[in-house]
Amino acid sequence: MWSAALHRFLETLIKTGQLTLTYPDGTTRKYQGSAAGPHIAVTLKNPALPRRIMLSPEMGVGEGYVEGDLTIENDDLEGFLRLAISNIASQGHAWYHQPLAVLRYLGRRAAQFNPAGRSRANVAHHYDLSGALYDLFLDADRQYSCAYFKREGMTLGEAQEAKKAHIAGKLLLRPGMRVLDIGCGWGGMGLTLARDHGANVLGVTLSEEQHKIANQRARDAGLQDVAKFELIDYRDVQGKFDRIVSVGMFEHVGTPQYRTYFNKINELLTDDGVALVHTIGRAKPPGVTSPWILKYIFPGGYVPSMSEMTAAVEQSGLITTDLEVWRLHYAETLRHWYDRFMDRIDEARQLYDDQFCRMWRFYLKACELTFRLDRQVVFQVQLARQQEAVPLTRDYLYRGNR
Repeated sequence: MWSAALHRFLETLIKTGQLTLTYPDGTTRKYQGSAAGPHIAVTLKNPALPRRIMLSPEMGVGEGYVEGDLTIENDDLEGFLRLAISNIASQGHAWYHQPLAVLRYLGRRAAQFNPAGRSRANVAHHYDLSGALYDLFLDADRQYSCAYFKREGMTLGEAQEAKKAHIAGKLLLRPGMRVLDIGCGWGGMGLTLARDHGANVLGVTLSEEQHKIANQRARDAGLQDVAKFELIDYRDVQGKFDRIVSVGMFEHVGTPQYRTYFNKINELLTDDGVALVHTIGRAKPPGVTSPWILKYIFPGGYVPSMSEMTAAVEQSGLITTDLEVWRLHYAETLRHWYDRFMDRIDEARQLYDDQFCRMWRFYLKACELTFRLDRQVVFQVQLARQQEAVPLTRDYLYRGNR
């Protein structure tokens, strides 16, 4: 029954490329699209896998690959994910019109409800993994967000430095300004703003591991008096800040908290203050997070559409003073991360196990190809309380006056 249902589903899904699928009973079927694309051979080893895939395709496929029940000829994970994502993306909203997908959409607010306690647990799930894991694939500054490849041939480290410089330019910093870094990670952005721009930085995070490392880095750099990092929810921060920056954190806020988030930025900014929010975004209507990503990688996470963000900004009293969309920069970032992880995968196996490595490979490559094939981008939104808080043109970003 379930194998027959999966067969009918794949006949409808595959429009480009070719999938050769061997079912658990040994039956092999080919699904040929009308356009060129990858030719991929997959074997399902577990008799329960057709049912699991039909009930939740993303979860069934992701778990099947990680558990070794779904194998790909020559372990061509990239080819398989290209085939799957390109065909899903080509169907647009039709992909979400399955009954179970509609139910997921209706339940998304509950999945994204992130009060302080739940947010702390969600952060710990991902960011409190062994620091040695992140050293395997991140740059030396541990930037775990989209880099900015402003010219061809940049290394990952150069592109991450370019990202920080671009953001600093949009913040229009002057020495002595008080800066809040919401979701400060391991402190790289805050330390850069303190060291290179003379800012007094307060970084906040819910990750105990990141909090510990960020403060140690500040001490090692002799910046502990001007770059401080606290283990606190952004909703509990008090005071006024000349500048607020938030890089790669908004994806963890969840739609039920969007108005709270932007209202808090408005509350914390000085009258002439400027904020910069850098987040993954979807260049398409609101949707849902992959259930596999929710369970294994980013619990409570959600990539916003522009319409969802701007609706909350409009209600907050803030003014959008600049909006920039980065296309494919995150795809290139993830490609670097994946390649670096694969170069040191034996070390990753020593930290965890082979199943964890398959999970991490699936996560990094699926995310890269989502940016390449499925209208996922990065939004940089500059916000202020007053229209005059920033120059009238973008020339200030490109004249070397940062």
